[in-house]
Amino acid sequence: MFSKALVLVAGLAFGGAAAASPEFWSREWPNTDFNTTSVEDWVEILSGGPPRDGIPAIDNPTFKPVASERGIGGREPVIAVEIGGDVRAYPVRYLTWHEIVNDTVGGVPVAVTFCPLCNSGITFDRRAPAGVLSFGVSGKLRNSDMVMYDRETESWWQQAIGEAIVGELTGTELTMIPTWMESWAEFRDRNPDGLVMSEPGWNREYGRNPYSNYDSSHRPFLYSGELPPHGIPALMRVVRVGDQAWPLSRFSEEISEIREAGLVISWAPGQASALDKANIARSQDVGTIRVRNEAGKDQPHDILFAFAFHAFWPDGEWMIK
Repeated sequence: MFSKALVLVAGLAFGGAAAASPEFWSREWPNTDFNTTSVEDWVEILSGGPPRDGIPAIDNPTFKPVASERGIGGREPVIAVEIGGDVRAYPVRYLTWHEIVNDTVGGVPVAVTFCPLCNSGITFDRRAPAGVLSFGVSGKLRNSDMVMYDRETESWWQQAIGEAIVGELTGTELTMIPTWMESWAEFRDRNPDGLVMSEPGWNREYGRNPYSNYDSSHRPFLYSGELPPHGIPALMRVVRVGDQAWPLSRFSEEISEIREAGLVISWAPGQASALDKANIARSQDVGTIRVRNEAGKDQPHDILFAFAFHAFWPDGEWMIK
């Protein structure tokens, strides 16, 4: 059963689905070019409840030295971003409530993103042919995945694929940066001189999961599409690299590394789920994934739920052998 907080944060007014159309959305988004879009069926886009910026993205966050952080549990997940010697951790306890952080790391403008309903945590380069973009949360969902928007053109972007789907930038793709989700203890121990994002100045219950028990759901919230093939549970985590997906069920204490498709995918226990218990620090262990090529270089990837991979890569390859 979902918590009341989940319904508040991402609750769907299902009646809005029937009204979904460019004419309907243009009342709220008068500056968005709805005549330019890759969306074929507008009923796929639904209101997630909050209006534009009702989930406030964070701009220019502040940081503190790793050694001075005392409030984050050791097993709590963080997104680790390492660019040009600039090493930073973005705690998921903050991203759960803000979903996007616009920052600059190692001189590169980045958007660190997390969509709780898909478990998708991706870092994008904010540089595009149209210039450096900054992103906010539209309040819209498609296949249960966050629809972002850029403030410069008010085009809409699909977070899971990093592509503009509505507006003048439709078809533009953002570059994924090789980052990964790991436990705070792993990041802290590996980077004693690194930085960690400070708690934002918003009135939020940081450290609490408003999507309590989501991991144990049988069907995703706010999703009516096809379920994954091969009997794979809809909310099983998968490692996505390009259009290939490795279910995490392939990993265990005995099988902690898979070498396939020119990749070395490793798994180690110690990271808590952000979508299990109400208290993130006490949630089940889902482990940490790293994806490298055979030369040991980190590769862009995502750890998302199986239903989301199937929704956005319906012809993708399931690495289930």
